[in-house]
Amino acid sequence: MHFLNAKPPNYTILPRGVILAYAVPRIAFGIMGTLFVVYFMKFATDVLLIAPAIIGTILAVGRLWDGITDPIIGYLSDRTRSAIGRRRLWLFCAAVPMALSLIGIWSPPEFLSGITLIIWMTICLLLYETAQTAFFVPHGALSIELSQDYHERTRLYGLSHMIGIFGVAAGLLSLHFMQQAEDKRLFAFQLSMFAAAAIALLVIWTTYLLPERAAHQGRAFKNPFQTFLDILRNPHARLLLIVYGIETFGGATLGILAAYAAEYVVKMDSLVIILVVYQIPQFLFAPLWIRFSKRTGKRNLWIIGTLISAVSYGSLFFAGAGNDLYVYTCCFFAGVGAGAGAVLPPSIQADIVDYDEFMTGERKEGAYLAVWNLVRKIASSITAFVIGLALQFSGFEPNVEQSEATQDTIRWLLALMPCACYIVGALLLMRFSFNEDEHRAVREVLDARQSPSALNEKM
Repeated sequence: MHFLNAKPPNYTILPRGVILAYAVPRIAFGIMGTLFVVYFMKFATDVLLIAPAIIGTILAVGRLWDGITDPIIGYLSDRTRSAIGRRRLWLFCAAVPMALSLIGIWSPPEFLSGITLIIWMTICLLLYETAQTAFFVPHGALSIELSQDYHERTRLYGLSHMIGIFGVAAGLLSLHFMQQAEDKRLFAFQLSMFAAAAIALLVIWTTYLLPERAAHQGRAFKNPFQTFLDILRNPHARLLLIVYGIETFGGATLGILAAYAAEYVVKMDSLVIILVVYQIPQFLFAPLWIRFSKRTGKRNLWIIGTLISAVSYGSLFFAGAGNDLYVYTCCFFAGVGAGAGAVLPPSIQADIVDYDEFMTGERKEGAYLAVWNLVRKIASSITAFVIGLALQFSGFEPNVEQSEATQDTIRWLLALMPCACYIVGALLLMRFSFNEDEHRAVREVLDARQSPSALNEKM
């Protein structure tokens, strides 16, 4: 059984096998996850023949449901006691439900239609969102426990992001084949079966390989209100939640509007190529973020990445039809900034959880991950709502040449709105003060509390 004892070694350098065990499931999730973000709404309206307003409502209900399940599962996973670990139990239990509900979303029975199809899709989506939360919140919490080293955490998230890019690439390839398939429903069934099997098998296998700290069980004991109040009282966490919400609100425009901008503004045929160009620097630059963060500090490097994102998005405002190279260049540098945003914030968040333990004596990674995810989902939902209203009132009409007002609206939403959000985020980050020296001092106190002599005094 791969379960660490009550006082496991604190990895200064995480073994590659541990990093692989943590990160490899991202490849399987990336296949359908990329399709879900970019193509699911179009698949539901054009293939399953569900009205746009209805599928939009179903997706909104799913987000609202996330707002309930995220904090509940985060809170419960912190308090779970099990011989195989408080996080690993959740990961094992989530594997099969995720797989089955994923197939249900993409492959509803063909005899369903009308209200029965709507009910089926709603139930499957809610089951999938619940199972995903039961995996991702404890999985993210477990990553914080894998190492207590300030820089090794950055290495873990950087390498994990690089590995996850292979899943995104598989998703983009699947998107290409989906668009080319004559029978999209059959292709969706075959692909979802493959992805579901990959998710279930990889989650079960890698969870078995992952270590977990037995000593952290029973280290969270407050009620839900007090738990989440502690998070809001943490000044470092409070500032980062604001920054993350603002940046997510701006950055979410790419996934929503990329297809619209490609077709109606810059007149580029291949959305897949645009997204590939956006992903390439996230893979290539991840090792640099890991290395440079040791010299500049995590916060300073995140600010640099945020400003790169701001300039890159803002530059897209000036893109027009025929400016393919210009668009690719902007997207490439937007990917550079996005890579920094994927690697550095989780590492900083892990340090903040240590600060919370310093202040409260508890280990509640799950609650922190739940609030972090909740802010992300709320921000992206607001972005989708704002974009929908803006397109509606600008006179958008599907599958026709758009008016100048509509094209300008798309430019404003895709370029200037995220640019402004990233600038605000960078300015707020300058107020973040929890650095390597302060973290080292916090860890010295925490390690002293867990020393044999300190534990004996408590007994």
